[in-house]
Amino acid sequence: MEKVIYLKIKLCTVMYMTEKIKTVAVLGAGVMGHGIAEVCAISGYKVVMRDIKQEFLDKAMKMITESLVKLQSKGRIKESVEQILPRIKTTLDLAEAVRDADLIIEAIPEIFNLKVEVFKECEKYAKPECIFTSNTSTIKITDLAKATKREDKFAGLHFFNPPVLMQLVEVIKGEKTSEETMKTLIEFVKSLGKTPVRVEKDVPGFIVNRVTAPSGALLMCILSKGVATPEEVDATMRSVGLPMGPFELMDYTGIDIFYNAMKYYAATISPDYEPPEVLEKMVKEGKLGAKSGRGWYDWSAGRPKIDTSKATTKVNPMDFMFVEINEAVKLAELGVASPNEIDTAIKLGLNRPFGPFEFAKNFSEEQIVNRLEELKEFCGKKIFEPAKTLKEGKLKDLIEGKREEKAEFKTIKIEKLEGGVTKLILNRPERLNTINTEMLDELDRALEMLWKDNEVKVIVVTGAGDRAFSAGADLSTVILHPFDFLEHNRRGERVFRKFNEIPKPVIAAINGYALGGGLEIAMNCDIRLAKKSAIIGLPEVTLGLIPGWSGTQRLVKLVGISRAMQLALTGERITAEEAAKWGLVNKVFDDDKFEEEVVKFAKELAERCAPISMAMIKRLINKGGEVPTDVGLEWECTAAGLLFATEDLKEGIGAFLRKEKPRWKGR
Repeated sequence: MEKVIYLKIKLCTVMYMTEKIKTVAVLGAGVMGHGIAEVCAISGYKVVMRDIKQEFLDKAMKMITESLVKLQSKGRIKESVEQILPRIKTTLDLAEAVRDADLIIEAIPEIFNLKVEVFKECEKYAKPECIFTSNTSTIKITDLAKATKREDKFAGLHFFNPPVLMQLVEVIKGEKTSEETMKTLIEFVKSLGKTPVRVEKDVPGFIVNRVTAPSGALLMCILSKGVATPEEVDATMRSVGLPMGPFELMDYTGIDIFYNAMKYYAATISPDYEPPEVLEKMVKEGKLGAKSGRGWYDWSAGRPKIDTSKATTKVNPMDFMFVEINEAVKLAELGVASPNEIDTAIKLGLNRPFGPFEFAKNFSEEQIVNRLEELKEFCGKKIFEPAKTLKEGKLKDLIEGKREEKAEFKTIKIEKLEGGVTKLILNRPERLNTINTEMLDELDRALEMLWKDNEVKVIVVTGAGDRAFSAGADLSTVILHPFDFLEHNRRGERVFRKFNEIPKPVIAAINGYALGGGLEIAMNCDIRLAKKSAIIGLPEVTLGLIPGWSGTQRLVKLVGISRAMQLALTGERITAEEAAKWGLVNKVFDDDKFEEEVVKFAKELAERCAPISMAMIKRLINKGGEVPTDVGLEWECTAAGLLFATEDLKEGIGAFLRKEKPRWKGR
C-alpha cells in the first residue's frame, strides 16, 4: 500500500502543474501546513509558507527536509532534495506570503474567528484572481467565505494527515463557489498526485469527518454511561483488525481537535454532539494526547501498549459501523456526494478497505434500523435516528443511483437544509423573480410535495439573487379575455392560500423588492423576516389594477383598515423598518447577516417547537378571523384535546422536568 502511495508522489513533477496556479501560499507551518507545502513543492509549485513565529517555520523546514531526504533515499521522488527545497520560501509577513499567490491554502488552528481574521487580511493583499481555500476539517466553507469579497473564488481543500502520504483531498464547494473555481482546484489536486472528491453541498464536517462524527458521539455515550473503559473499547476494536482503537486515535490526532470538532457540531448540527465534562476537563488540564505526552494514555515513553486481553462483549464494533452507515446515507440524501464518492472518501481518508455503503451490503436494512433505534433510545441521541432511505427500505436504490422521480422546476428551486428546514426559492432573478403562469403551477406542485414530506419541518420562501424577493406579477404574461384574467387571479389566490394552509410554519425571507404579487406571497406566509434594504409595496393602483392575489383581504387582517388603505390606495413603497412598525414584517436584519439570521431563526423554530402544536396553532389563528368567536373557541378546545393524546406532549413535559431540549417526533 505504501509503495502505491509513494508511486503517485514520484510521478508528480513540474510538468503536471495547472496553468492557472503557479505560486501557492500556505498559511500555517504546523503538521498539516508544512505537509501541504512539501507536497506542492514536490509537484513543481513555488510555495510561500507563512507562520507567526520563526521557530515554527524553522521546525517546519527541518521536518520537510528530513521527509524529502527519506523519500529520496527510497527513490520515491524524481527530483533531488536540493532541487525541491528552494521552491519553498518562508516568511512571517502575511502580505509577502499572499501578494503573488495564485492559490492560498489556509492551515491554521481550527478556530473560526482566527481563520476569519486571517482571510480578511488576505483580502487586502491578494490578487483579485487569487483563489482562497481552507484546509479546515469541520467548519463550513460558506461561513468562512463571507469574510472576503470573493465568495465565488473561495472553496475548501481538506487534506488528510500526513499530506505527503494520504491520497484524499476533499474539494468543498461553498454556496457561492463558482464551477470554474471547482474545476481549477480539481485539476490542481490531480497535479499533486492526489485523488479529489467533490463535496457538492457545504455541511459541517464535509464527508469523512461528518460520517465519523456520530461514532464520536457514540464513543462519548459509552464512556459517560460507564459501559466500558477507553482501553476496553480500544482492545475490542483492535481485536477485529483495526490498527488503532478510537481512544488511541483520538490521542494521536489530538484530544483538543476532537473536542473542538464536537463543540462545533453541537452548535451547528445537533446538541447531541456536546462533549462530556470529562473531555472538557482533559482539554483544560492540557491532557491533549500524544503531543502533550498524556491523554487517555501515557505517551511519555512512546506509543502506549493496549492490553488486547481486555476486549469486551459490552461493546459491539458493529454499532460504530451502523451509525456511520446512517450518517453516510443522510449525506447522500442531502446531495453532499454520491454513495460511490462517499465510499471513495472514507476508504482513502481513513485507509479502510471498504466504505459505509459497501459495508452496508452485508446487512439487511431492518437490522440496521432496529439497532439504530436501540442506540437512539439508550444514548438519548436523536442523531442516531435512522435515515429516511433506511426506514423506507430503499438503500439499494440509493446505492445503485435509482432515485425517486423528483419534480423538475424551472422557475423555482427547492433546497433542503439541515434541521428540517427547506428553502423554496423563487428563481427568476433576471426578471426580479416576477410571477408568471408557469411559476404559479410550479408553486402549486412544490407546496403539495412539501406538504407530504415528513422531513420538512419549516419552510423558508425567498427570492434568488440579491435584488428581489419578487417584484410581483410578470406583466408580459399574455391574457386576452376578461374571464381568463379573472381565472388567472383566482388561480393565484388558491395557490397563495396554500402557504397559510400547509400544516408547517412558512417564513417569508424578504431579501429585496416585495411588490404586488410578491408581497401577497409574503403576506400569506406565517412569519415575515426582511433585509433592512428591502422595499415593500402594492403598486397595482398605479397600473389601473387591484392587488388581485388576496392582497386586499390579507393586508387588512395584518395591519388594519387604515394602513391597508394607505398602502393599497397610494401604491407607495415603504422600507422594511417602516413595515415592521406597521406589523407587516416581524423582524428586520442587517443585509450582511440576513441569510444567516433567517436560517438560524428557522432552525431554532424547527428544533424548539412541537410540529403538531405548530400545525394546530397555525390553523386556529388563520381561521380565527373567519368564524364567530364561539366557533373558534370550540375548535381550540378540540385541538387541545387532540394534542393531549400525542407523544410530543409527553416528551415536551418530560423534557421540561428533565431540563433538557425536547426531541420531537411529530406524533
